[in-house]
Amino acid sequence: MAGNLIARSVHDLTAAAWFGGSLMGAIGLNGAAAEAKDPTERTRLSSAGWMKWAPIQTAAFASHLVADLAIAWENKERIAQQDGVARDTAIKTVVTLAGAAVTLYSGMLGKKVEKLAGEGSEGATEPRPGASDELQAAQQQLKTLQWVIPAFAGLVVILGAKHGEMQRPKNVFAGLRR
Repeated sequence: MAGNLIARSVHDLTAAAWFGGSLMGAIGLNGAAAEAKDPTERTRLSSAGWMKWAPIQTAAFASHLVADLAIAWENKERIAQQDGVARDTAIKTVVTLAGAAVTLYSGMLGKKVEKLAGEGSEGATEPRPGASDELQAAQQQLKTLQWVIPAFAGLVVILGAKHGEMQRPKNVFAGLRR
């Protein structure tokens, strides 16, 4: 029981870190970087902030994966027997992996933007007129992904809450009867 509580807590806290960190970055960090007077500082400052967050994000993903595995192991019988649990576990796994892939790709785009920071920009995700095609493409993708990532993370939080509800004794009993 204590192991499940720890794994569940780690699972929820790491999902919350992913959601909150990505949303704060999109609104706070990217928004603040756009305020820099020097256009060449805008992407540099945003990139520096995201690079400081990257190790925490990576640790959160790794911890989330370990917690997911521990929860699945402890609940393997319930996953196999309770109606809907295996389906929801598969959906949550796909959403988590897709969100992680999008987050990783966003980091790769961020490195590209950092490399081209000397071109200057209107903001972290807004290219200046005359910016290279490479910088424009990366920033335009990041402009979308900065909102897609918290959507994935939020969905993981919601699916985790649904899993928690499915563990209530009345729901376990009803699911096992089906």
